[in-house]
Amino acid sequence: MPKDGSAIALDGQGRPLWLVLELTYRCPLKCVWCNNPLDFDRYASKELSTDEWKDVLRQARSLGSLQLGFSGGEPMLRDDLEELVEFANGLGFYTNLITSGIGLNEDRLQALKRAGLKQIQLSLQSADRKLTNELVGTRAHDLKIDVARRIKAAGFPMVLNVPVVRQNIEQVDRILALAEEIGVDYLELANIQYYNWALLNREALLPSRAQIELAEQKVQAARARLGKRMTIYFVIPDYYEGRPKACMNGWGTIHLTIAPDGAALPCQEVRVIDGLEFPTVREHSLEWLWNESPLFRKFRGDEWMKSPCSGCSEKSTDFGGCRCQAFLLTGDAANCDPACSKSPHHSVITEAIAAASASIDRPLVHRLAGAAEPAELTP
Repeated sequence: MPKDGSAIALDGQGRPLWLVLELTYRCPLKCVWCNNPLDFDRYASKELSTDEWKDVLRQARSLGSLQLGFSGGEPMLRDDLEELVEFANGLGFYTNLITSGIGLNEDRLQALKRAGLKQIQLSLQSADRKLTNELVGTRAHDLKIDVARRIKAAGFPMVLNVPVVRQNIEQVDRILALAEEIGVDYLELANIQYYNWALLNREALLPSRAQIELAEQKVQAARARLGKRMTIYFVIPDYYEGRPKACMNGWGTIHLTIAPDGAALPCQEVRVIDGLEFPTVREHSLEWLWNESPLFRKFRGDEWMKSPCSGCSEKSTDFGGCRCQAFLLTGDAANCDPACSKSPHHSVITEAIAAASASIDRPLVHRLAGAAEPAELTP
């Protein structure tokens, strides 16, 4: 199964080309695969102010950042979102809103358009009202469909992002039909990656290989039929690949995430790795954080690699895989990602697949304050 649409080879020449601002971890949804930290609620009182976010944008642009995603949590919960979009647009960023759609009413949609927002990425969990609402823990399906139509009516290019799990994978043909009917420009069917809430729910969420292969066949048929009318990405989970994903195109290479409290991160999940420190933009310049901080230098390049990665001919392609996954599944972030069949820890992946296959009606843990503790992810 090819990793179609899951990897982009790009040399940022040392610049953080792709910037993500996680404006808040607050969110009205309770998604069972949420990538926010398990203890997300402890950051609510530490969010950067409007002026602090503007300073981040100025510094990032001077470092060479071009692509900008406003994310969360739910970024619509920030009253200053339109102001930040307008400011970023003035600096020359290509601005993208990554949203659940909750709070994106007609007034705010038009205000964002006036502010210069370039693109919107909307999440949808299924083609079925009941299933969507079950997965996100609230009644959201009808609102999301309405918002999708409003986005298109407002003239925005739209990405429809569908997290793919066992519960919805057999709806791929229905999701494709719905996306076509709405007029979606880009459809991303993204088999989820297993961190934080998704890792807690892995046994219940992980699809089978047969389900993934059937879904991919449906995607190929849709591509042949639709041609250039809609671009469809189908992101394969690396649990079934035998090789790890080229995580973030390499640690500290082109991706820079700023968390709600101002922590500069090489990826959104990195706080799961014990023993690292996460300095913030309140204490250091973004230039120092990107170029000099111990966090970004920790796994940049390949000098940190142990065997088998250090001697692998593919190390410049997959960068040893995901450091967060290596830590979560082996206890050492410097280990070869166990998704790789060359890893001495690959058995933890095959065991996880077997456990998921044997799981019947395992209850899902929704994203709720206090519903889970970080210690539950300790290997």
